[in-house]
Amino acid sequence: MAFWIRVFVLCAAWGAALSVTRYSIPEEMERGSVVANLAADLGLEPGGLAQRKVKLDIFHSKKYLDVNKRTGELIIVETMDREYLCPSKPSSCLLKLDVVVESPLRIFNIELVITDINDNAPHFRRDRVELDVSESATPGERFSLPNAVDPDVGTNSIKTYKLSPTQHFAIEIQTGADGSQYVDLVLSKSLDREETAVHNLVLTAEDGGKPVRSGTANIVVRLQDTNDNAPQFERQIYTINMTENSPIGTRVVKLDATDADEGSNSELVYSFTLYTSEKTQDVFAIHPDTGEITVKGTVDFEDVKFYEMHIEARDKGTHPLLGQCKVIVHVTDVNDNHPEITLQSVKNTVNEDVPVGTGVALVTIGDRDTGDNGKVHLFIRDSIPFVLKQSPDRPMHYELVVAKPLDRESVPEYEITLIARDSGKPPLSDNQTISLHLLDVNDNVPQFPQSSYTIRVAENNAPGALLSSLSAFDPDLHENQYLVYFILEKEVANTSMSMLFSINPENGNLYALKTFDYEMEREFFFHIEARDSGSPPLSSNVSVHILVVDQNDNAPVIVSPWRAHGSLVEEKIPRSTEKGSLVAKVIALDGDSVHNSRISYQFLQVSDASLFSLDQYNGEIRTARMFSYKDWRHHRLVVAAKDNGQPPLSATVTIKLSTVETAVKAYSDMSEVPLEYDIFSDLNLYLVIGLGSVSFLLLITILVTIVLKCQKVKPSMAVPNGRNSVLSERNSTLADSTLVSNDAYWYSMFLAETRKGKLVVRQPAPKGSRYMVSSIPRSTGMSETSGSAPSTLQYPK
Repeated sequence: MAFWIRVFVLCAAWGAALSVTRYSIPEEMERGSVVANLAADLGLEPGGLAQRKVKLDIFHSKKYLDVNKRTGELIIVETMDREYLCPSKPSSCLLKLDVVVESPLRIFNIELVITDINDNAPHFRRDRVELDVSESATPGERFSLPNAVDPDVGTNSIKTYKLSPTQHFAIEIQTGADGSQYVDLVLSKSLDREETAVHNLVLTAEDGGKPVRSGTANIVVRLQDTNDNAPQFERQIYTINMTENSPIGTRVVKLDATDADEGSNSELVYSFTLYTSEKTQDVFAIHPDTGEITVKGTVDFEDVKFYEMHIEARDKGTHPLLGQCKVIVHVTDVNDNHPEITLQSVKNTVNEDVPVGTGVALVTIGDRDTGDNGKVHLFIRDSIPFVLKQSPDRPMHYELVVAKPLDRESVPEYEITLIARDSGKPPLSDNQTISLHLLDVNDNVPQFPQSSYTIRVAENNAPGALLSSLSAFDPDLHENQYLVYFILEKEVANTSMSMLFSINPENGNLYALKTFDYEMEREFFFHIEARDSGSPPLSSNVSVHILVVDQNDNAPVIVSPWRAHGSLVEEKIPRSTEKGSLVAKVIALDGDSVHNSRISYQFLQVSDASLFSLDQYNGEIRTARMFSYKDWRHHRLVVAAKDNGQPPLSATVTIKLSTVETAVKAYSDMSEVPLEYDIFSDLNLYLVIGLGSVSFLLLITILVTIVLKCQKVKPSMAVPNGRNSVLSERNSTLADSTLVSNDAYWYSMFLAETRKGKLVVRQPAPKGSRYMVSSIPRSTGMSETSGSAPSTLQYPK
């Protein structure tokens, strides 16, 4: 039963729906817009729509419409796009919906026609279209372009196409059987890719709506190149300056040829043409891709001053085209060549006495460079006695000559360094050294180190002893310096120097041929000559002064008090002698000289040291106190006279002193009785000879001095006192201390007279008279007495 009721209701509703209500609206109406008063159109009461439960049954996935149950109006709740709702029906778009009234049930069919508006602009399926067109294409060729689409319909759809302005292209519109329009791009003028490689065109599609809408597409026409352009160089001739000796790899120039074509037609290959010499190609290289020319060999200005290269650039087209240019490289000279010195006719040895201006060598200079780099100056490095003379007609030729006198002894050889220097920057130089040896000539006399020699030789020397080496020096060489030594002959006292001295002729060693005695020979003076072996020989001489040096070879001789035999002397003295009285005086003489003859006196033995004193310098023995009754009557005094030599020598005398009660004759009145003894005994023979010789020389010297002095005084003047005077002033007083000097003179006279073979005695004279010296010739036995007293003759006992 219920089933059938439902079927009935449906059938009733279907019947009611057979009437269709249609509305028409434009697309894109805004929300809330009223389409129609649905209640009025369907005969429904607006106020009862809610109770009757009115609703829309839309056959679409999206709800675009709704019923306002208060007013009964059909309103838009969602904007409708006709192109979206009816994509397959561009000419018409119908939206169907049902209005269902549930109480009572009624169904109303509604059709909503959505009309088109021009809300879509035309657009191309591709907004960028690229066409590849050969630049060799002929006018009239056609190229298809994509058409535009417009979702709108009718007049709002595409109406026409337009092309941006261009003189090479145009468009033609074709209409298909279905009314669709197609556009062709037509070439209207010949193309040149090198002029314009790419043509950018704009194709515009316009619809017929109001306002008109349009869409555009970019048409890029790329011209395909054809090899119709040959490579071109910037210049036909390139002039390059480069310095010689540029390192390998140095860039000379980069050639940049251009080809208006593209692709392989513009890819260039650079190379030398057949007009470029092989020698040039050995020096330079060109990169086939970059056109860079570099150095691959030696660039030598002195070899080639400029290079010429012919270059071609060839493209890689099917039918290649080429372009050519010429590169000229001028080589700039640099100072890369050292000056050259050539020695000709060189002398390596010359005599040291060659005259100034003598040529030593011929020199030639040169330089392969040019300009300032080839200007060469020749000079001598050191300051030496040589100069360079330039040839007046050949500027590069010089002569090396002697500028100053040469001396082999100062400089035996020269290292002459010649320097050639150019004027380049920086300058280069070369040098050559000439070794010049000077040959010796005999131009130097032998030279002794000293102008004179004073040689001291100790007396008693051994015969043949070496005195000194008197070697001279000769700066010459070889035989010119071989020296021979001679003693220049000179006689002294009828004795030749060659008898006393000898010199080694080869080395100048001087020897003594005899033994010298200072007391007889004290000095010698002669010359020695040194002579070389040159031709002619040269010689020089030097003075030699030989001084015989005294040695302590003579012992002191006690001459006072005199004793005839032995060394015992007897003296008597009164016991009443006062303190300080002179008892005796010891006098000793020494034949040596200087310090060896200085004598001092001392007691070796004395019986009573408190009674007697001895002066060590003058030998005087004096009483230290007065005699007493307890003192002995006889005293023994032993006195030693010692010289100052090393080792010292001495002599002694023993004095036996006796005291007497009665007065004795004064000491000055006592006579010295001549004592006989053998003067020329074997013990003192040599002493007498030596002392005599010394005294003789001394006497001669004194006599000469007196003669010279006497010539300066008046004849009436008295002869002055001196050691050489026979008469010596003397005071006869016992205490006179001048006995030392007078006794010394007496001893000199003693030696002089004994040398003549006479016996000399000393005896007192009366008071006020001068002291007397007597000599008795041994042959006659007579005595000669000198003095102011009358002369007496005495005979020895």
